[in-house]
Amino acid sequence: TTPLLTLPKNLLLSLIQQQDQSYNMDNDQLYYLSISEAAALLRRGQISPLALTRAYLDRIHAKDPLINSYVTILADSALKEAVTATLEIEKRTYRGPLHGIPIGLKDLFDTEGIRTTAQSKVLEHRVPDQDATVVSKLRDSGAILLGKLAMHEFALGGPTTSLFKPARNPWCIDRIPGGSSSGSGAAVAAGLCMGALGSDTMGSIRGPAALCGIVGLKPTYGRISRSGVLPLSWTLDHCGPMTWTVEDAAIMLETIAGHDPKDSTSSSVEVPPYSSLIAEIPRGIRVGVLRSYVIDSQEQMDPEALANFEHALREMASIGATITDVEIPSLISGDAANTVIMLAEAFSYHRNNLQLQPENFGHPARTRFYTGGLFTSADYLHAQQVRAKIRHQTQDLLQTVDVLILPGSRSPAPEFATIDPLATSLGGGFMSLANLTGFPAISVPSGFNSIGLPLSVQIIGRAFDEPTILRLAYAYEQATKANRNRRPDL
Repeated sequence: TTPLLTLPKNLLLSLIQQQDQSYNMDNDQLYYLSISEAAALLRRGQISPLALTRAYLDRIHAKDPLINSYVTILADSALKEAVTATLEIEKRTYRGPLHGIPIGLKDLFDTEGIRTTAQSKVLEHRVPDQDATVVSKLRDSGAILLGKLAMHEFALGGPTTSLFKPARNPWCIDRIPGGSSSGSGAAVAAGLCMGALGSDTMGSIRGPAALCGIVGLKPTYGRISRSGVLPLSWTLDHCGPMTWTVEDAAIMLETIAGHDPKDSTSSSVEVPPYSSLIAEIPRGIRVGVLRSYVIDSQEQMDPEALANFEHALREMASIGATITDVEIPSLISGDAANTVIMLAEAFSYHRNNLQLQPENFGHPARTRFYTGGLFTSADYLHAQQVRAKIRHQTQDLLQTVDVLILPGSRSPAPEFATIDPLATSLGGGFMSLANLTGFPAISVPSGFNSIGLPLSVQIIGRAFDEPTILRLAYAYEQATKANRNRRPDL
């Protein structure tokens, strides 16, 4: 009758041996499963949460030194949670599709009794006394927390930070995995967790997803609670799932979405059963292509990425989408507006620590935050006016089409050696539209370039219409199988 989480380690290990004698340390197939595939096996008792968790912990031990995706590994507590989940499922107390699934968290989601640092010396010893709302929901679902994942410092300063090494792209470790949810993208792509949570202020879920060849979903603003999530920009921040498949993203969204009274921006709009809606065939869906915006950016677009985008549009047409070129006139100012709002709000949040302990910020983070202090109130208000104009024009446009399409990134993942850490704060590529409007957006793998680096396409929808973008993303994923059976060679 002793609660499992209070068992001494020797008794825990004994129980592990009793409960999971069939565990095979060399079973690579376990970490190649999607969440939905693993959930079916777990529910039928064909594998146990314990076997799955141990396989992932072994893989983290063997492979993460190459990737640096984890900043805190929670092996002991993960095994205890896995024992609990194993016994619950054996007793037919099944909590749902995340029960027994090993996941990771970007290190800005508060975790009770577990260090949460935002990868900064400023918070090196910070240990929250309660979980973020989304973490509580994941725990209630029976998910297994493997650890906390690397990120850009305070979700802005990177890839180098004042605390921990930067995460690396598992497709090529000399290249960046994107930011700021760098560890989340790298860990999922490397098979070091089955799903992860990231945050997105100027593309920080979708960017790493695009560069790491996985699915990244930024829901509608207010769809997921941000209570207990360290902020970067109050009016632009979003939280969301990062997974191997669209179905897995829908499963995670369904679990963590919903109203939270602890978050004043949280929406009370009803949460639909996303995972059961995605398979509806999106025949006749009207797809608006922001082609002139993409072409205007062509000097910065990698030619292979541009060709891949055009190929993705043809694939969507082949599954029944109607493709139409559209424009958002004010979008040309979107990156600038997003940057001003983000940096001004970030400076406001970090101002006291910048005065008291500037030496504990990494150079990229400190420089960017100081830049935010240079904007005037007039600059900030003007950026918000531009934002309102873009939102209004986008909302009107989405009355004539169902979704908008953009490339997931301007290029494949660049090498660390070529990165200017300060220049990356000056533009969000094709990401800022969804943050400025607060509309949902999903990055979906669309293949590889000639040297095997992932490429992606981005789908943006109406507010709280995640089902539509998920349906199109799922149909495209099923039709192309772009990245499904190809994994990084570690």
